[in-house]
Amino acid sequence: MAIGAREGDILLQFLVEAVVLSLLGGLAGLALSYGLVHLLSRLVGFSMEIEPRAVLIAVGTSCLLGVIFGFFPARRAARLDPIQALGRE
Repeated sequence: MAIGAREGDILLQFLVEAVVLSLLGGLAGLALSYGLVHLLSRLVGFSMEIEPRAVLIAVGTSCLLGVIFGFFPARRAARLDPIQALGRE
């Protein structure tokens, strides 16, 4: 706000950041899951797969949680007075 950003701009920036971080976390969890499934299928001796629907649900849930838990801090940050926000740094 101190450099001309509107409340909506700040809210959008925080929400995009929350979604990107959640998506990266979801993809990291997905990569770990694929690695563990591959390792377990070799150790146990039978084939295991991860269904594409489960992947979509997991990544979608991760993004949804990012939006939910990113919205309230984003709204609070967008409503801050620029003088108070700069004074806290």
